[in-house]
Amino acid sequence: MPDTLTVTRAGHAVVQDLGRFGRSRSGLPVNGALDQYSARVANVLAGNAENAPLVELTALGFGCTPSADVLVAVTGAPAEVLVDRARRPQWEPVTVHAGQTIRIDGIRDGLRVYLAVHGAVTADYLLGSCAPDTILGFGRRLREGDELALPTRLPPLEHPVFRHPVFRLRPPVPRFGGPWTVDVTDGPDAAEFGAGAERLYTEPFAVTARSNHVGLRLSGRVPRREATGEVLSRGVPVGAVEVPAGDELLVLHRGHGVTAGYPVLAVVTTTGLCALGQARPGQTVRFRRRTVEDAVSARVAQHHTIRALHRRVSTVFDALRIPVPAH
Repeated sequence: MPDTLTVTRAGHAVVQDLGRFGRSRSGLPVNGALDQYSARVANVLAGNAENAPLVELTALGFGCTPSADVLVAVTGAPAEVLVDRARRPQWEPVTVHAGQTIRIDGIRDGLRVYLAVHGAVTADYLLGSCAPDTILGFGRRLREGDELALPTRLPPLEHPVFRHPVFRLRPPVPRFGGPWTVDVTDGPDAAEFGAGAERLYTEPFAVTARSNHVGLRLSGRVPRREATGEVLSRGVPVGAVEVPAGDELLVLHRGHGVTAGYPVLAVVTTTGLCALGQARPGQTVRFRRRTVEDAVSARVAQHHTIRALHRRVSTVFDALRIPVPAH
């Protein structure tokens, strides 16, 4: 029988990956981890491919027990990580012996935490992804007592002389907690707001409790569109900052439908979307204008950061004879 990870406390946890790409023309949202950077880094630290299945926790605590020795990595919002009663670090690989209980509690400053296991967890796939899709009714939300199959068995991981873990990989950790500063580029309808478009960059906005993976709703002094023509339904990207009639902004996230009919004032950058994936109801968001060139440079810099982490992880894992997938 395969080794397993048994859920002892479910909270609000799902099996997740980076999303279902290239399906927009079929009307399917991309979905996937709302904080893509934290999810990628968790998998890299665990010695997995960036897009391997992992566990995404939202707001609530989580617990699980492996039936064999495992290597895990916990990233995302600050939280208390315990193996049995011993505190363990986030953003570093952690060894857990068979029968020990991993507990993640006290998620704060952000909303989501990611738990990756070396070798990944076994998941069902739809169109190349295990990402949950609420429209299709696909995906696995975990329940107490669920077992996740672990396809990889781990060799012993303690240093042969000093008897302590030899992991000190230190990936860059984002800043968590409000007020969040979120980078955006001008949207296709920015000119229709006239001088009032600047309000997006000078006013604070609060995340409301109606926000979810489909979109964030932000209350505040919303910019007003000056043009009066009708906006036709059209394709819109993840990160579109829409301005419906009323007192809220709507920022479309990874679970949104592929078309919409509100004016798009701005578009959140790829790196800015990770911050929005961590913004909690009640926290403040401020938008910062960036050029497309700035947005591309930030994305490239993040990519290089993760690639450099891949190299450091591969060096350590090779020394310990832990298999690492080719990248």
